[in-house]
Amino acid sequence: MPRALEIASFLEQSTPMIDVRSPGEFARGHLPGAHSLPLFADEERAIVGTLYKQEGRDAAVLEGLRIVGPKLAPIVEQARAIAHGGRIRVHCWRGGERSGSVAWLLDKAGFTEVITLKGGYKAFRTHVLASFDAPLPLIILGGYTGSGKTEILLALRTLGEQVVDMEGIANHRGSSFGALGLPPQPTTEHFENLLWHELLTLDRARAIWLEDESIMIGRVKVPDGVFNQLRAAKMFFIEMPQEIRAQRLVADYGKAERKDLRDALLRIQKRLGPQHCKTSLEALEAGDLFTVAKTALTYYDKAYLRGCEERKAERVERVPVTGPESRLIAEELMARVKQGVLKT
Repeated sequence: MPRALEIASFLEQSTPMIDVRSPGEFARGHLPGAHSLPLFADEERAIVGTLYKQEGRDAAVLEGLRIVGPKLAPIVEQARAIAHGGRIRVHCWRGGERSGSVAWLLDKAGFTEVITLKGGYKAFRTHVLASFDAPLPLIILGGYTGSGKTEILLALRTLGEQVVDMEGIANHRGSSFGALGLPPQPTTEHFENLLWHELLTLDRARAIWLEDESIMIGRVKVPDGVFNQLRAAKMFFIEMPQEIRAQRLVADYGKAERKDLRDALLRIQKRLGPQHCKTSLEALEAGDLFTVAKTALTYYDKAYLRGCEERKAERVERVPVTGPESRLIAEELMARVKQGVLKT
């Protein structure tokens, strides 16, 4: 017989997991590692839902059975391909009809263990959002645009430090140019799910490095619980010459389509100001990407400095650097942590 588990016990299991919600629900957000095996297509779910509201449960169930009937054998076949030794976890939105029906089907088809989630994906989301209020031992890496903060974080990771690359999870580098060359961003909901999963793997007794971020990374919002801790934590601020940072921006974005670079400049034209925007667009037309980068930095440096001023000065440790070598900077940061410069 299928057995239902509360969210904490459900997550402790290591068996494969299928999400029987519709494709649209899955796309908005899902448990990391879950396989999409929808009982209804989006349109079918809408039909059943409308019937439930207009004619009641019996009519909706009958229509659901008509829709699902031809899918039963394929569902079993796909679940067998996913399951390990006939053991599988199943969930839907609220842990109701859909997961219960599929769990019953798989049990009758001979699966040795079928586990459902009490409260479904809704219970998982409650669990995820509550987790962001738990204290995190954060060290924040800050610095003006073009300082290579992501590369420094990755160097810290190779040196054995615990790092969460939120921009990597969000598929965005955080500026008007930040989406260039990257896959589409996840929804905020799924970004939260992925961030929860990343934090879950880390040792809370050791420091966790994060890059300094605004509340929004592109179109994705950082959870309030994490953002508030990020802003309250002590920060290393990388001070790198603007010339080096401009060169890095050219290397990072220089291969992008000129139209995409132009669109990115136009998105910030009001904040750049008419003269700076005109200069940037003319330089872009002439292929002078270094001038474009330096002009954009005049805006981004001022904007970033305003954000830094919201922090207490004693919680910011400035780190002057003269070159872009990420590993050397990472080693310097680790040495400073060892010396205790960021201790409260």
